[in-house]
Amino acid sequence: MTVAARLRAPGWYRAMLSVPLGIGFAFALVVPLRALSHYKPVVDGDAITTVALISTPLAFLIGIGCFDYWFRWASGAPTVPEDHSGHGARSWRDYFRVNTDHKVIGIQYIVTTFVFFIAGGIMAMLMRAELAAPGEQFVDSNTFNGLFSVHASLMIFLFIIPVFAGIANYVLPLMIGAPDMAFPRLNALSFWMLPMAGILMLASFFAPGGAFNTGWTSYAPLSVDMPLGQTFFNVAVQFAGASSVATALNFLVTIVTMRAPGMTFWRMPLLVWANFTTSLLVVIATPFIAGSQFMVLLDRALHTDFFNAANGGDVIMYQHVFWFYSHPAVYIMMLPGFGIISEVISTNARKPIFGYRMMAFSLMAIVILGFTVWAHHMFVSGMFPWLRVPMMITTMLIAVPTGIKIFSWLATLWRGVIHLRTPMLFALGFITMFTLGGISGVMLAVIPVDIHVSDTYFVVAHIHYVLFGGSVFTIFAGIYHWFPKMTGRMYDETLGKVHFWLSFVFFNLTFGPMHLVGIDGMPRRVADYAQHFAFWNAFISVSSFFFGMSLLVFLYNIVTSWRHGPKAVANPWRAHTLEWQVSSPPPIFNFDEVPTVVGGPYEYGVPGAVHGVFKEKPAVKEPAVAAD
Repeated sequence: MTVAARLRAPGWYRAMLSVPLGIGFAFALVVPLRALSHYKPVVDGDAITTVALISTPLAFLIGIGCFDYWFRWASGAPTVPEDHSGHGARSWRDYFRVNTDHKVIGIQYIVTTFVFFIAGGIMAMLMRAELAAPGEQFVDSNTFNGLFSVHASLMIFLFIIPVFAGIANYVLPLMIGAPDMAFPRLNALSFWMLPMAGILMLASFFAPGGAFNTGWTSYAPLSVDMPLGQTFFNVAVQFAGASSVATALNFLVTIVTMRAPGMTFWRMPLLVWANFTTSLLVVIATPFIAGSQFMVLLDRALHTDFFNAANGGDVIMYQHVFWFYSHPAVYIMMLPGFGIISEVISTNARKPIFGYRMMAFSLMAIVILGFTVWAHHMFVSGMFPWLRVPMMITTMLIAVPTGIKIFSWLATLWRGVIHLRTPMLFALGFITMFTLGGISGVMLAVIPVDIHVSDTYFVVAHIHYVLFGGSVFTIFAGIYHWFPKMTGRMYDETLGKVHFWLSFVFFNLTFGPMHLVGIDGMPRRVADYAQHFAFWNAFISVSSFFFGMSLLVFLYNIVTSWRHGPKAVANPWRAHTLEWQVSSPPPIFNFDEVPTVVGGPYEYGVPGAVHGVFKEKPAVKEPAVAAD
């Protein structure tokens, strides 16, 4: 293929050409507008960069080929016949282009999010190195603020939320007997928006004044007055949010309209229920954080007054809008993990899930109650005092459906034939860590306790017990559980168990003591601290380095097993759900025969029980040919 042909065709050549065009577009748009408006200086770097942060990622997405089909349709050009050349992975190169196969997109999601997970983890190690002793060791306060802000934003927006989308992308259509997602091209676009968001967040370190340093909450009016790096965050959240909403809409339509024959809602695996409810949360809640960041961006770029109290703006409004998304976001980061744990525990305990319907109802209850608790993050913000008590009550109430799940998993384990494989160890570790995080969450719901420990390391400990001991342990459980299905290879069980025990022990040694220093008054988000906190901080830092090294065991196991691990059979865990009834990895279009669901997904120990059966596609009769 000639250079000119490569530049015309979608792909990396055209994408690399599109990037400078996106920057040039920003320059060509901003400079004439500033000249016509008599703004000084006419060439303003901050203004050009703000527009370029939007135009350049869009130009890359156009260049890589995310919009080609829609542009042809919108222009009225003849439809290109679908030859499925953009579907499926026949070599490693297919993972580096726009692909419409949900299985390829799922692996693209997982690998990309782990890249950002490693980047965020390195930042955490730098922070703990700085905090190993009082005083300034390696970075100044401004850089430290940038480190914890980008660390938190990467972990939330670029790892936990999208890695669950990646696992579900791979597994969910197989679980419901669908050949693909409902909107394959939208699915591809939703993935490619994700690295754009992550690159913008990381690139903020190179902005004048350093990375955005207002935390992942980005509270106004502080975020309105920050240097240019803050704009990188405002725009990156829009791309991450758009990716999340597009994926959620795709999941909802897929689950509602593409289930196999016989797959009623009460025969769906709980992972499907979990992603159905999560997608409802995403679609309802994500526009609120998009709105909050748009308002900050407009205050910064166009000098509007959404959060300028001197001109009638409302500072507290930012927190209400932000937390109306961001507390449901905690459940966006938890509900898919609940589904994973249900699959892993039932399979490895060889028992039906106890209280299956109540588990599904509790997921829906969390969706509803999740929108009633946001203001417990604002007990010390200056909000109306009368609003505190009802928010305290609803925050305690939401522990009920979560408690139902904990007791259902424990009842499923009771007298089960338990196989302590690596996924099961992470599932049991999750139950322990998440329960501890939930207990500290109930403590934080109590107004006097919350006021006492607000902005201390007690809050840091709580959120990590919930989101690492909770969410990330479920992510590891899911990856180990479906690794044979995704790769066709078996992982090393011994290394998997080493990874679990290193993670479990050093996680607790890292974040457990933070409860103590938090109650004692050590503030979070600071690069220095009082001398009497020195011992525990040194202990926490040393533990965190060992905790960080546990990830190296995981990465080594996954990479070497993917390349050289033993071949996996179709159903190594003897599970009942549909994804285990096809080869590992599955065929490009998932099922060679049409599955029909005839029973529940967890009927372990029930003689003759089957979740799904396969019937041959009806043969197409050849037309009769008249004899000569």
